Amino acid sequence: MGVKLKILSGKDVIKILKGFGFVVHDQTGSHIKLRRVMFNMNQTLIIPNHDPIARGTLKGILNQASKYITQSDLLPHFYSK
Repeated sequence: MGVKLKILSGKDVIKILKGFGFVVHDQTGSHIKLRRVMFNMNQTLIIPNHDPIARGTLKGILNQASKYITQSDLLPHFYSK
């Protein structure tokens, strides 16, 4: 059996990203803005506070986060073996 995308909530994703240094910066409705400052640049991600997050949305979050964090570090948090 191959790897499979995990079923994650917004809170799960926020907890994962906090482990990489992101902090909650703001919230508008059900969307939470996470931010970290690296190399004098703001790195921002928007996470929907849904339970669960739709698979397509989760893949989009993974792609966005991959701009700031290597995929090899992220994939174990988002995919199960």
